[in-house]
Amino acid sequence: MKKVLCGVDIGGTKLSTALVDHDGNIIDKLIIYDHVDKPEDLFVEQVSLNIKTLFRKNQLEEEDVLGIGMGCAGHLRFRDGVMITTSNLKGFKNYPLRDAIQSNFKIPVILDNDANAQAFGEFNFGAGKGYNSMIFLTISTGIGAGIIINHKLYRGITGTAGEFGHTIVNPYKDLLCTCGNKGCLMSCACGMALPHLFKQKIEEGKETRMDITEDFDYSAVDGKFIKEGFDLGDPISKEIILDSGFYLGLGLYNIFQVFNPPLIVLGGGLLSWGDIYLEKIKKTFYEYARDMIFDPLDIVVSKIGTDAGVIGAASLPLE
Repeated sequence: MKKVLCGVDIGGTKLSTALVDHDGNIIDKLIIYDHVDKPEDLFVEQVSLNIKTLFRKNQLEEEDVLGIGMGCAGHLRFRDGVMITTSNLKGFKNYPLRDAIQSNFKIPVILDNDANAQAFGEFNFGAGKGYNSMIFLTISTGIGAGIIINHKLYRGITGTAGEFGHTIVNPYKDLLCTCGNKGCLMSCACGMALPHLFKQKIEEGKETRMDITEDFDYSAVDGKFIKEGFDLGDPISKEIILDSGFYLGLGLYNIFQVFNPPLIVLGGGLLSWGDIYLEKIKKTFYEYARDMIFDPLDIVVSKIGTDAGVIGAASLPLE
């Protein structure tokens, strides 16, 4: 009998822990929402408790589990298991999270960037099955990527490879990215940019069908808001979706030129914008790539779905 996989997805709003089988199916799952403000020691205690709770509930001993994989947004030094910086948790600067969790378990603990985890999950259980290499791009509040070459995650010298959200696609954009630069893909085409983009178009005098009062809180503009606007026929929402699709198409073109992968998988919350968004991404990509594509390249949507984070984290011990 194959050993069970255990995954922990450390998100900005929820902390998900799951037991997963070798086909990528969730056996059991535990979610909490009060982890963000906890100091490092109490956070480690909570994560360890959640894992042990699932083990007990499913009558598992540690030796029944292959390993514990953890995925978290931010910059991680993979080889040391250190969280360099993360916007999801308070504190945790240069914090040895892997070893802190490992001290409570005998089985191996692996800590990686959440995009890497999702990429490896997609490679093993989703759209990447049957491929040797692929790029996974997650488009949500931010933009990140996981790079898989010959069945292995490529992490770079530090462990931060795949930060495609910080590639420059328009240096003349006025929105400053979280990294301190202007023109990053993230500042043009992800969730964090939407309040600025919507407000900018209103200030330009463009008409909207959304209920925008003088005291409207633009920080409430997110992917769901833009989707609702698009469904109502709001021209600004449609323009933002198409603009974002254009910049993502540019991003895919750059990925294609650097890696020449056989497969690019797109995941993340903004894919809920639907066909108009996906078609704009692909149309832009192919307009730039033109006849430089000499072999088939597949651009597809993630097959794992809403549990990609925790399933991906659980897949890490398979590497």
